[in-house]
Amino acid sequence: MGGLDDVRRTLLALPDTEEVPGRNGHTYFRTSGTIFTWVTEDERKAMVKAMRAEQTALVAEAPEIYEPGYSSGRFGWVVVHLAKAPADELAELLNEAWRLTHRPPRQR
Repeated sequence: MGGLDDVRRTLLALPDTEEVPGRNGHTYFRTSGTIFTWVTEDERKAMVKAMRAEQTALVAEAPEIYEPGYSSGRFGWVVVHLAKAPADELAELLNEAWRLTHRPPRQR
């Protein structure tokens, strides 16, 4: 895929997603008030929210592209080396991270 511009284009096309400048020059993306993806300052890596089983499968299948991030409960974040990630796989992973996080606004 390439870098921050490609990640930004994919994520900002999703409803209720916003880009937020973060610590250490990282760029964060959140929906429903929760961060679900961030890109490092050098734009070489992204940390993407995923289910732990998916994290394990991605790392086992392509360790040159994916590495385990931290885990929190049922989520296992995935570090993605952006220059090496196939565009379709990364787009799917980013969309899934959004789906794991997004909560539609409540109707009054």
